[in-house]
Amino acid sequence: MNKLTIKQYILKFQSIIALLVMCIAMSFLSDRFLTVENTWNVMRQISVNLIISVGMTLVILTKGIDLSVGSVLAIAGAVTASIVKFGAEIPSMNVYLQFTLVGAIAGGILAGVLLGGFNGLMITRFKVPPFVATLAMLTIARGMTMLWTGGFPITGMTKEMAFIGTGWFLGIPMPVWISAVVVLIAVLVTKRTQLGRHIYAVGGNETAARLSGLKIERIKLIVYSVAGAMAAIAGILVTSRLDSAQPNAGAGYELDSIAAVVIGGTSLSGGKGSVMGTVQGALIIGVLNNGLVLLNVSPFWQQIIKGLVILIAVGIEKINSKEE
Repeated sequence: MNKLTIKQYILKFQSIIALLVMCIAMSFLSDRFLTVENTWNVMRQISVNLIISVGMTLVILTKGIDLSVGSVLAIAGAVTASIVKFGAEIPSMNVYLQFTLVGAIAGGILAGVLLGGFNGLMITRFKVPPFVATLAMLTIARGMTMLWTGGFPITGMTKEMAFIGTGWFLGIPMPVWISAVVVLIAVLVTKRTQLGRHIYAVGGNETAARLSGLKIERIKLIVYSVAGAMAAIAGILVTSRLDSAQPNAGAGYELDSIAAVVIGGTSLSGGKGSVMGTVQGALIIGVLNNGLVLLNVSPFWQQIIKGLVILIAVGIEKINSKEE
């Protein structure tokens, strides 16, 4: 095996190598890291970020960005919790509606789809840069959550609702099952469908994609709507696990999501990356977060470390792209 082959091998599996090195280091630094209880705890925590990151991957593949996922997560969780607990009332018609758990979940996901679709509409129809459009939605959705909840958490979910975030099925936590299904669907869509090929085409060269007849605006609208749906599903998981819809839920989640996508090898320039790479990135971020907590590292230092990790990952990606 020559040097070039070794280098290519390392570049191809750099995320897995980094994850293994990190796990080995954490196992030496903390005797609690490799316990079964902590392993499942890490997997549950990763599940939320992974679901958000799947949507973020599709957005970044189109050369976009979504800074609103944390706020969308919060409003979707609040909508679901309020429907589960209070139902829906239409005073003008003297109508009170009660919903099943499935109906409540559908309502929360619909809220995420609508807000994500609004992002896509601003970006495609009104030509607002993705950074600006989603930054504005970050504030709008957070304000909507405060109005919806009155600034107070919604607590007291049903047992069925709690099972989604805290239950186990066949010895595996439900959030892990849900995130696995999301990943499987996303992999099939990106690798096996026409939409997936179009997403890569738009991110790779939007001008060429437009000239070839692709409906760029529709593709981006779908992608941002899916990102909103993924944030909503994550919000439902968080609400279920905490048995509470917190008005400030999801704050800072966009950082971990972007970090997972970038560390997983998806290029911020669009058109390059994969969902499975994002899975590896989410695992790295999850292990890093868990390890820093076990080592009693200050939350302030944790933010600095994660920021540095993102910079390093982007730097490595840029260097690799120049060498190709």
